[in-house]
Amino acid sequence: MSLIDLINSGTNVSFTITAKDLHDVINYTVCETRKELEQLIADERSEVYMSPNEVSEMLNVSLTTLWRWSKRGYLIPLEIGGKRKYKKSDVKKKLLTIDNII
Repeated sequence: MSLIDLINSGTNVSFTITAKDLHDVINYTVCETRKELEQLIADERSEVYMSPNEVSEMLNVSLTTLWRWSKRGYLIPLEIGGKRKYKKSDVKKKLLTIDNII
């Protein structure tokens, strides 16, 4: 039985672990969390911004549809230097949503 199974069963169980084991678990958790956060930061820094024309071509929708989506809060562009740009990661999420609907 796994630890998750024990937790989900509601059984009242006590564990005895050594200080070293506790230290190892904490270090492992901190290291894994750090890796995940560093990856998120790296992904954010490498974000690509797309023009409305690029997005409309990628999603196979018209510029009017993009405008309507923006008004409805479905896919909101950013204003960068007075121009509308879309985060590629947001567009990819919508592309997956559109594919799942079809």
